[in-house]
Amino acid sequence: MKTDIQIANEANMEHIGVIASKLGMSEDDIEFYGKYKAKISDELWHKVKNNQDGKLVLVTAINPTPAGEGKTTTTVGLGQAMGKLGQKAIIALREPSLGPCMGIKGGAAGGGYAQVVPMEDINLHFTGDIHAVSIAHNLLSAMLDNHLQQGNELGIDPRQIVWKRVVDMNDRALRNIVVGLGGKMQGIPREDGFMISVASEVMAILCLSDDLEDLKNRLSRIIVAYTYEGKPVTAGDLKAEGAMTALLKDAIKPNLVQTLENTPALMHGGPFANIAHGCNSIRATKLSLKLSDVVITEAGFGADLGAEKFLDIKCRKGNLKPDAIVLVATIRALKYNGGISKTELAKENVEAVEKGFVNLEKHIENLQQYNVPIVVTLNSFVTDTDSEISLVKDRCEAMGCEFAISEVWEKGAEGGIELAQKVLKTLETKESHFTPIYDEKDTIENKIKTIATKIYGASNVNYTPKAKKSINKLVEMGLDKLPICIAKTQYSFSDNPKLLGRPEGFDITVREVNVSAGAGFIVVITGNVMTMPGLPKKPAAEGIDVDSDGKISGLF
Repeated sequence: MKTDIQIANEANMEHIGVIASKLGMSEDDIEFYGKYKAKISDELWHKVKNNQDGKLVLVTAINPTPAGEGKTTTTVGLGQAMGKLGQKAIIALREPSLGPCMGIKGGAAGGGYAQVVPMEDINLHFTGDIHAVSIAHNLLSAMLDNHLQQGNELGIDPRQIVWKRVVDMNDRALRNIVVGLGGKMQGIPREDGFMISVASEVMAILCLSDDLEDLKNRLSRIIVAYTYEGKPVTAGDLKAEGAMTALLKDAIKPNLVQTLENTPALMHGGPFANIAHGCNSIRATKLSLKLSDVVITEAGFGADLGAEKFLDIKCRKGNLKPDAIVLVATIRALKYNGGISKTELAKENVEAVEKGFVNLEKHIENLQQYNVPIVVTLNSFVTDTDSEISLVKDRCEAMGCEFAISEVWEKGAEGGIELAQKVLKTLETKESHFTPIYDEKDTIENKIKTIATKIYGASNVNYTPKAKKSINKLVEMGLDKLPICIAKTQYSFSDNPKLLGRPEGFDITVREVNVSAGAGFIVVITGNVMTMPGLPKKPAAEGIDVDSDGKISGLF
């Protein structure tokens, strides 16, 4: 089998103007970034905003395992299959971060014969959106430190600065640093640190903003520090929001690309799926709904994190209503949840599949609470056996879900026909009555408890003294009536990554509670959540190269 990048290099891409024309756009509606990428102009929205919305399909997955689930690959393949069945379909995805590309995870443009192209451009610098987010974020950092240097008129307490710097790379050496060293003219010495760019609140804001005015207003509300009296200091107080918005004026425009089979794809935004909500931009999703019959989108990590945040944060902020949910699993991942080691996953083991099915079962039950129809798909591997597949199929159908095998990695659109047909059947015969699982006006503790008990399966929620103090502070500031964004491990329903399957009777411990006032949600940190990953012993960057003709190899 060819590698992902070999397949991508052999793609027969159409000029991006041709892709735009499939959606009824003219060349005046797009801004070209070469032959195969484009930004969509702000003016297009005003032309199509009164169009009837298409159907919105969310693709999510069980908890990630070392065996891999193929959520993005399934999303892309399903979109291609929809096109093959005559549907006017668009795929709406996040943009990849350079950190994972150079680290261990690889890119985020799908795989095999279900990829978004130009794959190399998308996984490297793309149209510069993440760089724009990084520089806008770091401008605010620079203005904050400059304010301290120039007399600190706002009375900022340097010990209560909560705004770190960012860079779009995995660099553990930058997690904790000291800035302002070198004498009086070099600034005020203080502790600082870096996060990866996609963990920035600026990225979350970009993905939740309706337009430039909304973007500027949200940026102005970012809380960067507190005064000696404990009052919040915002980007607006530092008069930074205008310049930050100027740096983001092009980044807010959705990007248009295509799949290997020339299905249109909007890739825009890439917020971290832990510290933020992990979904592509509301602008791209809403625009896609106006331009197509079916929109296939995804959310980060497993359904307990990504889908929950898509449904309780993004849909609430964007007034969106998903019409169906596709839940991706693999036989290999179910065996892993059933206690089988990674080296033994290729061997038939029906008993392990049955034991591990509890993980998929819990995800199905969770999503059913939102009253949205569900289609379960098994991302196919050659080692899957009929007995293993039959067990999963029977159990899913007994829970009221449609079921389909997906072979899109190997076969592209052709391998997704069965899944696409089941999704279309669901859209035609089952009605979505989508409802978030909590009232955002409830107390912070009750909202956290609802997610922890109803989604994770926890028995209790414990709070550190620091977390309790922060909650009281948010209530005092009037910022407690916001949606909740829980940051926890993606590998388990619990806050312990080693508890696989369907853990029960466990407690969740809330370590910290912060507010992303501009984005408009409360961040609840459990476990040891890393906002600046490190590179592995053998980073993927070691295998990436470019020849004298500019042809890149080693990306995946």
